Amino acid sequence: MTSQEMESITNVMEFEAVAREKLPKMVYDYYASGAEDQWTLHENRNAFSRILFRPRILVDVSNIDMTTTILGFKVSMPIMVAPTAMQKMAHPAGELATAKAASAAGTIMTLSSWATSSVEEVASTGPGTRFFQLYVYRDRNVVRQLVRRAEKAGFKAIALTVDTPRLGRREADIKNRPMTRDSLHMLLTKLTGPLNWKDVKWLQSITTLPILVKASLAVQAGAAGIIVSNHGARQLDYVPATIMALEEIGRPVVFALAAYGEAGVRKMLKMLHDELELTMALSGVFHHACPYCSALGCSACFISIVDRLYRHDHQITALRS
Repeated sequence: MTSQEMESITNVMEFEAVAREKLPKMVYDYYASGAEDQWTLHENRNAFSRILFRPRILVDVSNIDMTTTILGFKVSMPIMVAPTAMQKMAHPAGELATAKAASAAGTIMTLSSWATSSVEEVASTGPGTRFFQLYVYRDRNVVRQLVRRAEKAGFKAIALTVDTPRLGRREADIKNRPMTRDSLHMLLTKLTGPLNWKDVKWLQSITTLPILVKASLAVQAGAAGIIVSNHGARQLDYVPATIMALEEIGRPVVFALAAYGEAGVRKMLKMLHDELELTMALSGVFHHACPYCSALGCSACFISIVDRLYRHDHQITALRS
């Protein structure tokens, strides 16, 4: 695909169509599919159509400030890059391209435990704030080594995945055996299985990094934050869409990566940034601390919904793992 063809893309969803043409069916299915009937997969997208804007007029929006902080780290917009496994199946540069694009966009990338690039390789791409997504393995020495490597490589937080006591039933992967599902099952046999709060406490004992956990009681248990996620609709089907709580960014990254590599991810993140900025302007919201949203506690626009969650002691963030 040429740069001219990439420039013709005007909607983030268009990256998926290009990725579908370029990727082998097995790989596309792995990235795109969800669990069981894929009801939650579709609901993740359909739920957006039920969120309406209530614009404020006669507000000076000549200067829009989209910056905020996550765990004290400044980001250019309330959008992060969530962990997605095995990105080199999408593009030879894989996670390295995604890391560079996220850094250029001024936002945070979370690297998957099942990445096809190491924490050291990602760190070598240059400056940037990065988190590390972690599965807990039966061999705790493996966990210790992974955490220490992430710390040494300059990663700033651990995103602990706790919703995978078993692999969700992903029918597309079943049909594509043995290349995908059997390989995933092999990895899962090395995991601890069902986790509990003692495992979270143990993880806290081996690292000084803040830990983000996918659970509503996580902060009470001493975690640094909550990850709002349904695992990209890839585990339990018929659960609520994450947008009902908070936005997540996962598949658009890997589809943009598959379509155009690092340049595609950069363009995709810029499109999200520009679209959100335009929405803020047209909604009469000029800053995440907009007095109309903060003082009135209103739902004037989507950014106010997102920001009220971000401003809850910086304890809520959105990651797809």
